[in-house]
Amino acid sequence: MKVRFTGKFYMRLSLVLAILLWLIIMLIDFLGNLADRSQVDLGIAPYLPTLFLNLFYIFVLIYYRYRVTKVESANFVDLLWRVFATGLVTVVISLIIMLFNNEIGGTTLAENPFLQSAFYNINKVLISVFLISTFTVWKKLILYQRSRRLVLSWRIFEATLLISIFFNLTGLVLQDSLIFEIVFGVMAIMAIILSANLKWVAYLNFKQKWKSVLLILLITIYIFYFLNFLYIAPDNSPDVFNPITELFVIVLFVFLLFYSLFSLLVILFNLPTSSVFERKMEEAINFQRLSQSIQQGENEDEIFDVLLTSSMNAVYADAGWIEIHMPNGELKVISNHIGREHINRIKENIISAKSRQIIKNPLSVDPDTDRVLVNLRRSSYKTAFVVPLLIQNEVTGFMYLMNEVSDSFNKEMINIINTFASQASVSVENFRLMGEALLNERYKEELNIAKSVQQALLPKSLDHNDGFKIHAFTEAAAEVGGDYYDTYKLDEHRFAVVIGDVSGNGTSAAFHMSQMKGIFQSLVQLDLDPKTFLVDANNALSNCLERTSFITLTYFIIDTDKKTLEFARAGHCPTLYYDKKEKHAKYFENKGLGLGILRNETFANFIEVSKIKYKSDDILVLYTDGISEATNQENEEFGYDRMKTLLEQNSHYDPVMVQKVFISKLYEFCKETDLNDDYTMVVIKFN
Repeated sequence: MKVRFTGKFYMRLSLVLAILLWLIIMLIDFLGNLADRSQVDLGIAPYLPTLFLNLFYIFVLIYYRYRVTKVESANFVDLLWRVFATGLVTVVISLIIMLFNNEIGGTTLAENPFLQSAFYNINKVLISVFLISTFTVWKKLILYQRSRRLVLSWRIFEATLLISIFFNLTGLVLQDSLIFEIVFGVMAIMAIILSANLKWVAYLNFKQKWKSVLLILLITIYIFYFLNFLYIAPDNSPDVFNPITELFVIVLFVFLLFYSLFSLLVILFNLPTSSVFERKMEEAINFQRLSQSIQQGENEDEIFDVLLTSSMNAVYADAGWIEIHMPNGELKVISNHIGREHINRIKENIISAKSRQIIKNPLSVDPDTDRVLVNLRRSSYKTAFVVPLLIQNEVTGFMYLMNEVSDSFNKEMINIINTFASQASVSVENFRLMGEALLNERYKEELNIAKSVQQALLPKSLDHNDGFKIHAFTEAAAEVGGDYYDTYKLDEHRFAVVIGDVSGNGTSAAFHMSQMKGIFQSLVQLDLDPKTFLVDANNALSNCLERTSFITLTYFIIDTDKKTLEFARAGHCPTLYYDKKEKHAKYFENKGLGLGILRNETFANFIEVSKIKYKSDDILVLYTDGISEATNQENEEFGYDRMKTLLEQNSHYDPVMVQKVFISKLYEFCKETDLNDDYTMVVIKFN
């Protein structure tokens, strides 16, 4: 059995190895100090501590790579908060160490090399963890909405950064090395280029941008704190704060500073436009809500409430209400932030106001549809905007928007309100029309629609030539049924014949069978073989047929020139066939699976194609399970054996008479005219 390790396993393993390496480094320093005191040579190669430190960096990188990748949240503020929290812990611990050093300054303990070494290693590991954790988060932000070029650039930068970890093994002094200057310059340029990828900023709202500014500012302070104090120490700083010696750490500092500063500046420059952008987004969302209100099943009150709320938010109105004259004569009032008594006083003020502006409706010449902008006096509201609401081209109400500031409605706001009002009127009109249709057609809708569908499904005449006679019969258990049959003339000698049965019954079955008819008429013209036809039909139905439905089907191609039958079955009843020469009837039971049951490529594996030669006076009987599974009062099925016997006894008749015998015997067997299922039969007799 093959063992597969998960990302969680690698994350835990890298954490354990990183801690183990850090402890080894601490132990080597401790032993080194002890050896210096005892003037003993430990015999440890000088490059080993450096190698262990480099491996420590690598395992910390691996740990945070899996940890940050594991975070699926697209909340960028949460990611920044993680960096801030890590930095806060690091700074607090570093400050505690510094304060402790200050407290013991001048004492023997302060000069203890073991203590100083421990402090130095603790600071170094804390700073490394903070830098690497911030690096992985910055990586996630940079690669948001990534492109191929961006991913390639990042991989080059990341690979160079990993190689730089081992620069300290070369023995070169950073400040005096030309190689260092070249590598550092190249990586600094790459860091600047990558820092320009700030697409995530556009997806922050106004509040999130302020939070991000604060968090990034604090993160930047952390980075400067570590860079300017802990690694580049003043002359009087403690010995535990040594100058920086690793190219890897220098590049990390530079990259993190660049990206932090770029992010801070971009977010600050975006702040003035954030509120406008969010307002436009809210207008678009509100317009969409109005457009989809009917599909969501909302009533008129909910539509008007959405209109009023959306309009007030769009123009910063302080209050508003809508008055609608309902079809029953009732006056409906929907208000927001204003009472009924106040509404009546303001309406009187609007009517008597002399300062008003008429805004013509470009879609109508009726003056009643014009918008009115009114400056009010002796009222707490200084401006009123009155918008007529048209439903079915008649003014049936008004929307009033109030503002406490004079001349507060500009041209852009007026256009927005006009758009909202028009869309809401259309939604209400559609809602009322839908309600009227449902009220008038509730009792006869299914019957009328289903009958017309059923009539459209079934052909008025069946294609054939002198090589065979064909006759079809169908009767629905209810007003409509889901049985379907059809024919198509492929050429002078070849004809396609199909019979199908949709699962369920009633109107839904009739509609699904109408889909089957459309698919049949489309595919049959391509002159496909039976298997390809069924596979393509299954693919087409899989996109439009609900999951709980399926269709059984049998598809025949009759060649009167070669006198052959080629057919395939998709879960339909086995076809009954009478052989004149042998005077014997049998069933074609080739395998098949109903259309829509299996909606993938494996469906083709369940279709079997058969081909036979027919002779003169042979008979082919296609039928649906309503006939074979019809039951009598004793719950006994009509059954395949009875059908087989009937065909053998009546094979001398033409197709019309064969069908009539079958149906009459069926009714005689059931002893009732009420059908439990649809009856459909297609009889073909070859000449």
